[in-house]
Amino acid sequence: MDPADFYTGIVAELYAPLKSGYEDPERYARFVLDSGEPALELGCGDGDPLLVLRSLGLDVEGVDSSADMLERCRELAAVQGLDVTLHHQRMESLDLPHTYRSVYLAGPTFCLLPDDDTALAALRGIRSHLTDDGTALVPLFVPSPTSPDAVGVPRETTREDGAVLRVGVVAEERDEHTRTQRSALRYERVLDGASTVEERLWTIHWYTQDGFRALATAAGLETVAVQDEDGHHAAADADEFTFLLRPAR
Repeated sequence: MDPADFYTGIVAELYAPLKSGYEDPERYARFVLDSGEPALELGCGDGDPLLVLRSLGLDVEGVDSSADMLERCRELAAVQGLDVTLHHQRMESLDLPHTYRSVYLAGPTFCLLPDDDTALAALRGIRSHLTDDGTALVPLFVPSPTSPDAVGVPRETTREDGAVLRVGVVAEERDEHTRTQRSALRYERVLDGASTVEERLWTIHWYTQDGFRALATAAGLETVAVQDEDGHHAAADADEFTFLLRPAR
């Protein structure tokens, strides 16, 4: 499966109820307020935290490669009485009619791009959609391997309609040289005695700080700061860090 098509079908259906955590919308609202509007959320999915920012009156649009996730975002927006502008495009082939003062990813979604070449294309797309005084925020992380004890042990929840939903890692391989971890995920929905199961390969590609800085430079972006989740300077060996980027002068 193409990585851009991962969040479709049963995966999109089970995404929200099986989600292990939510992004803090205040962080991204503060970024948009500091950097300026209009703003663009890359990999907006089903609207976390895009819809909260829209509810605050911020001028934010969303883009995602999954039509299924965008449809869920539209449905949630309608329930909340929010107007949203959404675009169905891949991050690495971004081609929108506008530029933005703020471009951001909520969480390390950038690490779902499978390799450095795709990442460079995405960064060039970010550069071409930033105003000359704009800023981009790109959270990144280095994933930990799944514990052997956790392989084959699914996370489970029960939906309001009684459906039992499960997801878990059933196999994993990790390549430190290419900075890539591939996990086979097993999704299952059990409803009224009928079980629907699908396995998909989930790829995470990570970066060193120096390596990502070099990719950003090649895309015409300069690094303003590399921060930890509290907004302080990130340690060079940090497993989680956020790049603030702007068009190179």
